Amino acid sequence: MAIRVVTFDALHTLLTPRLPIYTQYAHTFAPFLGTLDPGAIKRSFKSALKQVQHEQPAYRGGAHDWWADVIRRTAVGAGADPAAVDASLGEIVPRLLARFSSREGYRLFDDAIPTLQRLRDLDIRTGLVSNTDARMRAVIEDLDLIPRLDTVLLSEEEGVEKPSPEMFDRACTRLGAKPEEVMHVGDELECDYRGAIASGLHALLIRRPGPDGEEEHKEAGEDLTGVQVITGLSSVVDWVQKQNAL
Repeated sequence: MAIRVVTFDALHTLLTPRLPIYTQYAHTFAPFLGTLDPGAIKRSFKSALKQVQHEQPAYRGGAHDWWADVIRRTAVGAGADPAAVDASLGEIVPRLLARFSSREGYRLFDDAIPTLQRLRDLDIRTGLVSNTDARMRAVIEDLDLIPRLDTVLLSEEEGVEKPSPEMFDRACTRLGAKPEEVMHVGDELECDYRGAIASGLHALLIRRPGPDGEEEHKEAGEDLTGVQVITGLSSVVDWVQKQNAL
């Protein structure tokens, strides 16, 4: 069956932090907590994010408090004095939330808009399906992506997140397509690739070479045997055209 719809993850698929997240955290922490090792922040952020995602899926309790928890754990885990963190959290959290609500914190990959345009030229509908809070809507609006997408599903707004079949089912329904007519593209092996496949969609896992791929969601020792892997978004169009020629 022909592919009529392509859905994309947001972070590390269509867009990426303008500077590495740990660098932006370090800059924001510095006036309040002093200089923290960026490498320690990187490790601590990854651990804190994973913990809070497990404890509070789909931004349960609200995005502000959810991210405040991540930010506090990140700073303390990177070696900041807990008392200093608690005293300055009221200043740090709003600054980081504002930074990552616009193009100040993010940029598009160079192949994002050309790929979306090529898909539109082929009469392929597109959507965003992302495990993120509602601020991502402001980000993609600021980056001029909203007019290029036919629907946007964000986990905080939906109350459900990938890899739940419900998230993919909702995307298919809103885009007027059967699962087998939809392909999903993302950087997370479990949430994006395996979640989409288990929901009856086609899927591609993106693994960009070099610095652009450094912050993708990768697990140590991940097994990509049998996984359809692409190194850039231009391959999405090639894959769709090849599939639709069968």
